[in-house]
This record gives sequence, C-alpha cells and structure tokens, in this order.
Amino acid sequence: MTAIETKNLSYTYQGSTKPSLQDVSIKIEKGEFVILTGPSGCGKTTLCRCFNGLIPHFYNGTLKGTINVAELNVVEHQIHELALHVGFVFQNPENQLFALSVEKDVAFALENLGTPREEMRNRVEWALKTVGAYDFRERAPHELSGGQQQRVAIASVIAMQPDVMVLDEPTSFLDPLGAKKIFEVIADLNKRFGITVILVEHRLDLTAQYASHVVIMDKGTVILDGKPRDIFNMDEARLIGVGIPKVTRLFQILKEDGIDLKDAPVSSEEAAELLRSILTHD
Repeated sequence: MTAIETKNLSYTYQGSTKPSLQDVSIKIEKGEFVILTGPSGCGKTTLCRCFNGLIPHFYNGTLKGTINVAELNVVEHQIHELALHVGFVFQNPENQLFALSVEKDVAFALENLGTPREEMRNRVEWALKTVGAYDFRERAPHELSGGQQQRVAIASVIAMQPDVMVLDEPTSFLDPLGAKKIFEVIADLNKRFGITVILVEHRLDLTAQYASHVVIMDKGTVILDGKPRDIFNMDEARLIGVGIPKVTRLFQILKEDGIDLKDAPVSSEEAAELLRSILTHD
C-alpha cells in the first residue's frame, strides 16, 4: 500500500522566480523508513511541507503536479484533515512545545479533536511510555534537556496515531549520543507499529542502518531514489556532497585499492559482521 506518492510535483514560493521543487515524482510505501537528504537548500523542507498540507494551504505560491498522502489528495483536503494521518516533528522542539506540563502538551491535539477523556488519558500515557518520557510527564517542557524535549515532541505526534511521521532534522540541536537515542526511538516506532517514517537528516552514519529507502535531492529535484546500499554506493551521492556513511566510503576506498570486501556496508555493525564472516571463512 502506498503511503505517499507525488507526480511531477513543482512548487514556487510567492515572490520567488525560481521553483523550490521541480518535477518531483516519488513513491513511498506504507511502513517504510525513508531518509530524505541532500545539500542545504535542495528542497527537502519544502517537500515535507507538501506532505502535511502546509503547502499549498498555509504557504502562498504556485503548485503543479499531484501529491497524495494516505490516499488523500493534499490539494483537496485541508490541514486539519491531513493532520489525522500525518504527524510532523520540527527541527527545534521548542517550536511545538508550549503547555505548562509535558502531559498537557501531548494531550493538546487530542483535546482539540474532541477525543473522549479516558481514551485521551490512555493515549497520552502510552505515547509517553513509548518514547521514554513518562517519568517527567508532570514537568514543564522548558525545564527539560534538548533530547527530552524532542522525545516529548515525538510523543505528541504519535499520540495522534498517524499513518505517517515526518521529522525535519529532529536532532540538529543534539550531540551524537542524544541523537542516537532519538533515532533508536524513531526506528522502534517504525518497526513495532508500522508507522511510515520520513526522516530529513544529514547524519547518515547514525541513521543509515535504520533506513529501507533513501531519497537524495539537489536543486529542487530528486537525484537518487532507492535502497540505501544501492544509493550510498553510487558516485553521484558522494559527488553532490551527501555525507555517505564513513564505513561505506572506507570499503569503497579499499575496493579502489584492489581489496574487494564484497558489498560496501552502510553501518559499522554491518561492517563488523561482514569482517567476522570473512575472517571465519579464512
């Protein structure tokens, strides 16, 4: 089943003469973990705004082509309708946390939808426990660390039980250890509940192991689209400035020097397993 599909999608912001998206055609299947990456200014955030209806219903501009999310035509359905199917986690969690307590923040959207009180209480508790934020549910968001705030932001999204979760560089304010913990939470949600994940991210060393699908953009267009191993081993990915996983690049360099260790891995865990296999057979 298709979660998101765009066909010849182009978009130009009002007042701009240059399109931010040009003829973007992609298909994302339900339950996939997609990494959306590319150089700064390539159109990643603009594309994500199309997924939840901010484009064309909030931002003014010119949209061409088609986009369907959870079998809904984005142009024909308003943001509040799409919000039932698509959750959006912002780059800075402070942009979506505003209540006096963590619990109230997670319950906010459910309250606005008129969710019955008992169901709302159960969903909030489930969401907070799922992301590991239950222990600080009564604290104010501004008292939390960046990693804790991002967990709460994710909890506020999954409490809605969306089909699709879009995360726009959700760990850019975190150190590598904090980022790793957030990525583990996201990957767990994808695996356990089948939530389709679209993750905009540059830190491919930390995220490549979770992905089932990679989309690389440049100058408003999709340059590469496919399986992580295939994409990261293409010269085009490296040449346009995408920071492919270092372990993948290491194996590529070894191959160039005449040491072929089979397919280049996309994570250190995969590389370790491959080396163990080679040494065992030798």
